[in-house]
Amino acid sequence: MRVIQFREALREAMSEEMRRDKSVFLMGEEVAEYNGAYKVSQGMLDEFGAKRVIDTPIAELGFAGIGVGAAMNGLRPIIEFMTFNFSLVAIDQVINSAAKTLAMSGGQYGAPIVFRGPTGNAGQLGAQHSQNFENWYANTPGLKVVVPANPYDAKGLLKSSIRDNDPVIFMESEMMYGDKGEVPEEEYLIPLGKADIKREGTDVTVVSFGKILKVAQQAAEELEKEGISVEIVDLMSVRPIDYKTVIESVKKTNRLVIVEEAWPLGSIATDITYNVQRHAFDYLDAPIRRVNSMDVPLSYAPTLIEAVLPNVKRTVEAIKDVTYVS
Repeated sequence: MRVIQFREALREAMSEEMRRDKSVFLMGEEVAEYNGAYKVSQGMLDEFGAKRVIDTPIAELGFAGIGVGAAMNGLRPIIEFMTFNFSLVAIDQVINSAAKTLAMSGGQYGAPIVFRGPTGNAGQLGAQHSQNFENWYANTPGLKVVVPANPYDAKGLLKSSIRDNDPVIFMESEMMYGDKGEVPEEEYLIPLGKADIKREGTDVTVVSFGKILKVAQQAAEELEKEGISVEIVDLMSVRPIDYKTVIESVKKTNRLVIVEEAWPLGSIATDITYNVQRHAFDYLDAPIRRVNSMDVPLSYAPTLIEAVLPNVKRTVEAIKDVTYVS
């Protein structure tokens, strides 16, 4: 199977859906003439033209609102935020308009729109450009929230998101755009709201999603050398969450660690912890542990970034804690 970059997988997903459906268009800052801030939309202006690949001013509230209005009138916009930190400028349109349209119209019309772009830490970018809002958006009825971890998943999930009739928040990572992975040339779709077991194991379940899944995988590889078998569940969607897959895994391993880049309060990890103790309490042989970012704004200094974010060391310690290995 061919190997392509994460950014290429996203580009293929958008291009294939735009060829398939003329109501799909891409809009955002630098998506056209500059080929995208991270070259995700490279070449798309040449193929689809300026009416379907649209450069915007630096005005997230404005072009997000245009996208919502277009979606309510029969089009399927893909709105790119240069980073989801900037989506806060447009959050009124996302939450008060896109997410509420179907309910407030009594089902008469909806807003089939995808808001996509990078989320979370991307190196030394400072506190205002390094935040995770997956749990914020996942707390909003009417939205679906998708966070892929590799090129294969990114393409299949983005195609499904574009075809979905609900507004979808599709969150990537600047640090993953160059990642390479196997992606088939033939068309495929990955359903939203279904988790994937990325690694089979017997001793402990580790749940994660997005780029921080790499931390979980590295920890699992390290612990395998010590005889600890880790099962890794990639949520892929954090609204809806596939609780069934998580709970069935915990029933098998009897232990759970959740690794998530967001802050701990009100996190996805907190919600999963509640649901597992509610529906699989009798199967737990140890208290659930979570590994989140520290509850502080992310600093610029690389040493402080390492101290704040979930890392392999903290994840290994949490897994050893629940497996009672000193």
